[in-house]
Amino acid sequence: MAQPFDTGGIEAGADGIRRYTGLPQNLIILLRGAVDSHPDRTALVELGGERLSYAQLWERATRVAGGLRAAGVGRGDRVANRLPNGVDWVLGFWGTLLAGAVAVPVNTRFAEPEVEYVVTDSGATVVLAPGSPLPDGEPLVVDDQPHGELAGIFYTSGTTGFPKGAMTTHENFLSNVETCLRCLLGTADRDEHLTTLISVPLFHVTGCNSQLLVLTAIAGTSVIMPAFDVPAFLRAIEDEQISVLTTVPAIYWLALQHLDFPSIDTSSVRALSYGGAPIAPDLVHRIQAAFPTARVGNGFGLTETSSVSTYLPHEYAVEHADSVGFPAPVVNLRIERPDPATGVGELLIRGPHIVAGYWQKPEQTQDTFVDGWLHSGDLARIDDDGLVYVVDRKKDMINRGGENVYCVEVENALAAHPAVGEVAVVGVPDSMMGEKVGAVVVPRAGQTLEPADLLAFARERLADFKVPQYVVVRPDPLPRNPGGKVLKPPLRAGTDWGDPAR
Repeated sequence: MAQPFDTGGIEAGADGIRRYTGLPQNLIILLRGAVDSHPDRTALVELGGERLSYAQLWERATRVAGGLRAAGVGRGDRVANRLPNGVDWVLGFWGTLLAGAVAVPVNTRFAEPEVEYVVTDSGATVVLAPGSPLPDGEPLVVDDQPHGELAGIFYTSGTTGFPKGAMTTHENFLSNVETCLRCLLGTADRDEHLTTLISVPLFHVTGCNSQLLVLTAIAGTSVIMPAFDVPAFLRAIEDEQISVLTTVPAIYWLALQHLDFPSIDTSSVRALSYGGAPIAPDLVHRIQAAFPTARVGNGFGLTETSSVSTYLPHEYAVEHADSVGFPAPVVNLRIERPDPATGVGELLIRGPHIVAGYWQKPEQTQDTFVDGWLHSGDLARIDDDGLVYVVDRKKDMINRGGENVYCVEVENALAAHPAVGEVAVVGVPDSMMGEKVGAVVVPRAGQTLEPADLLAFARERLADFKVPQYVVVRPDPLPRNPGGKVLKPPLRAGTDWGDPAR
């Protein structure tokens, strides 16, 4: 099997899990290293707002920690962070950790009952809320947390049922940081000043774990968008000389569609990655053409894996655009109960980045985390070269009269049509077949799309039973969660499917 990543400085423990050696003791030590080495370097930029150096970030975050302690927050207590993207969110996050407490990022798009659930379920002592000043007090630094101590609880997006809190330790965070440095940046000089643009929510593991913390580890600059806006995104790439660009496929698609894109200088971008949702191979090729100076790659992971588990490096991105890449250096993968014909089964993941379980949910923890392996709920296959192909979510696979149809495969085929901008494939209930294949498509800007033409296109690329029986063209973008993943339950329930196409 190919091994495209640096595997030096890794040791296997008695539990069989491989770990990076030489990591900082905890996240506070990681931050302190950046502050000590480059105190005057810009740490944070909020577009339209403040700019903070590393020295200013440290000073203000320690005062937040002191304010939290004065408000009754003790070691191990939870602090819910409801703030929007920006400098204050970051100060709240670091202030919480500096107080020895546990950060609980709250999805700002949650409805009030969901927010109330997260705050209550986590047992938060303090809630950092919009419109209220950050806690302020005498500077406080708690920096003796061991690797295994709980540092954060990220609640899943809650597409089914109430959200579950993924208990993320300092080791989980630090392991993901090192993985991102090795996979995304490769042989780049870690002492070089790099800048990233955070266009996804910081309450999501991509924005926090794989951007903010990764740039902190190398004393880089994080440019934060308070809210996503395509023109602002494009301007920031040029104005802030962004060198590391990470976001979800939908944002790249919107950026490339925008009339201003051809006039934007993208030559500063050296490393570019996408993840958080399936991506059409055609979009990968368009991204590579649009950012010719960048190494382009695909990262795959879950909240339960602290972000990245696999990565598709630049050298493989063109020929294997439908793959999520190779296991990260410390990650083990296994396919459970693979289909004899296709090799497809549930993807199991093991490594030091796997979270410690679900907060206060022992039964769900026991079902999902088994003998050190995370049961991801993703259906995947691994080829002879070690490349991983995620074909669908286990719960979203369509069973059409006994034939398994993997939604991602159908979506990739339909996305290759020149008039298709976005596409989602779901199972449509059917009294005879159990389910039939339904596709919801959004045309590209300025394009028209006829269902009959799309079906003819699909029949040339898919087996007969995989061709959609229902095609609905909609003008509005597909509904997505803050991580960029298409929300399929509302598509299933809210789409008027009409009569089947055949």
